[in-house]
Amino acid sequence: MRVAVYCGSSFGTDPIHAECARALGTELAQAGVGLVYGGGNVGLMGAVADAALAAGGEVIGVIPQALVDREVAHHGITQLHITTSMHERKAMMADLSDAFVSLPGGIGTMEELFEVWTWAQLGYHAKPCALLNVGGYYDGLVAFLDSMVTGGFLKDEHRAMLIEVDAVADLLDRLADHVPETVDKWIGRKDL
Repeated sequence: MRVAVYCGSSFGTDPIHAECARALGTELAQAGVGLVYGGGNVGLMGAVADAALAAGGEVIGVIPQALVDREVAHHGITQLHITTSMHERKAMMADLSDAFVSLPGGIGTMEELFEVWTWAQLGYHAKPCALLNVGGYYDGLVAFLDSMVTGGFLKDEHRAMLIEVDAVADLLDRLADHVPETVDKWIGRKDL
């Protein structure tokens, strides 16, 4: 099994986020689960990769050439795939992974999570998607997602597709227990 981890290329302001990234890398490696990530050696990306490597885990990075040129690629990992674009990077990460997890991060992290979650909603894959909400980082996002349900733009079943945990120790069990939903995406269509 391999898990794609989306996370920040910075550490953020709260040290708990780096601690969580390191704990996740260690936990994945100790469980024999490979890490697929953005291929960087900076921020939370570097922390999760280094921890997985230190614990003897498989670490696969996928990074576009433009970021390699900026010298942020991690050259000490198990495999480093260099792509021509972000689109190619995201597709390769999805293909290499059996599940997706978001640690704290910025808009790139959000974009990656929302894309794979949308693909699950549309039935393009049946892989679990999860938020690791350490230190309440994603509390505001979780509240907004719930408002999408009450506003009629997101079905309860699709909202439930996004696994939420606040501790690394709970994550792998929740991913293993994942049962894919097969719910029609469209809300309000009379012909369905």
